[in-house]
Amino acid sequence: MFGIVRPCSHRLGEGLKTQWMAHLCGLCLALRGDHGQFARVVTNYDGLLISVLTEAQAERATGWRRTAGPCPLRGMRTASVAQGEGARLAAAVSLVLASAKVRDHVADGDGLLARRPVAVAARRVAASWGRAGARTGSDVGFDTAVLVDAVDRQLGIEALAGPGTPILTVTEPTETATAAAFAHTAVLAGRPGNAAPLAEAGRLFGRLAHLLDAVEDRETDAAAGAWNPLTATGTPLTEARRLADDALHGIRLALREAEFTDSRLAHVLLAHELGRSVDRAFGTSGCGHAAGASHGADGSLDAPDSLGSPGAAVLLGPEGSFGPPPQHGGNPYVGGGNPFGGGPSVQPPAPGKRGFWAGCAAAIGLCCTCKVCCADEYEGPWSRKKREGCLNNCDCDCGCCEACKCCECCECCSCCDCGL
Repeated sequence: MFGIVRPCSHRLGEGLKTQWMAHLCGLCLALRGDHGQFARVVTNYDGLLISVLTEAQAERATGWRRTAGPCPLRGMRTASVAQGEGARLAAAVSLVLASAKVRDHVADGDGLLARRPVAVAARRVAASWGRAGARTGSDVGFDTAVLVDAVDRQLGIEALAGPGTPILTVTEPTETATAAAFAHTAVLAGRPGNAAPLAEAGRLFGRLAHLLDAVEDRETDAAAGAWNPLTATGTPLTEARRLADDALHGIRLALREAEFTDSRLAHVLLAHELGRSVDRAFGTSGCGHAAGASHGADGSLDAPDSLGSPGAAVLLGPEGSFGPPPQHGGNPYVGGGNPFGGGPSVQPPAPGKRGFWAGCAAAIGLCCTCKVCCADEYEGPWSRKKREGCLNNCDCDCGCCEACKCCECCECCSCCDCGL
């Protein structure tokens, strides 16, 4: 599962956590129901936003939930899961974009896909997912051709991009695809007046997703010699952060223009958690739109902490990368420093990777023991890197969450200025 919106269960609270899991499981089961078991591998955090937005706009009525049977990822428990056109639209979008992602990896010859037999099989899977997504999209009135066209244009734009090319030129196809998907949720919910503001929110979400992906992959792409939009266009991190902050603010303003029946979960994910995703990608600990956040004259980014008080400046190093983050409220290990002083921290040697079949066996074990969702930490089945369970990826001060309750009662929250 992938995505930039990865909420912490402590911040969500029990009620919204249950709703979020209902949409995540609903997306997974919609993929299985329409396209078979293997299609469930494209389940992702960002895709479920489509289901969340659809339900948030719809009038309250029966039929939005059903009881699903036991699942290993839920510890063999039953659960109430989302169903209906919102979940199916999310499934269609996830399939088409996953198909494009596989084709892109095949074209780049990444990892095992550099081997011809594996590449041939991957192309067949990608083609199958593309056709399946188009069928489901057609069933709910959504033309997935706009997604396919965006992906095709992306390849051409990347081939022509170079130093001096505006970074927004590179992000435009992603913006167009996500705008179309977000806008169609208004059609499914019977609120055509919401189409324009949600298209704007979707456009900016696509921009943000593309920027954050580029920031997070910047060092890895440089080491591997892979194409990265920030490196290719010569866009500095300060400019990327400015664009990310502007996109986040624009999403909040667009959501204010839309009418919702119950906006709580959509508000938390798109107003609060998305802001934390920006902070996580850039290694800062404050909301980019809180009072006091600014770019200093020396290129530093003055980031306030999570309660809005001014934080320490995060200075750009000689290579253009972010330096050590503030030691209050953030991750003290970002940047590789020793939070306890006395020089750099000593990193243990990385474990060796598993082979393909050994990794498959480990992945089955992780799923059957529910570690992917519920463990504080587990070992990646192939890479053997340490990862956090998707429901325990807490990067917050839980004491603050208990005091603020901003995710349960948005009226008493001062975490953003969106006014929802």
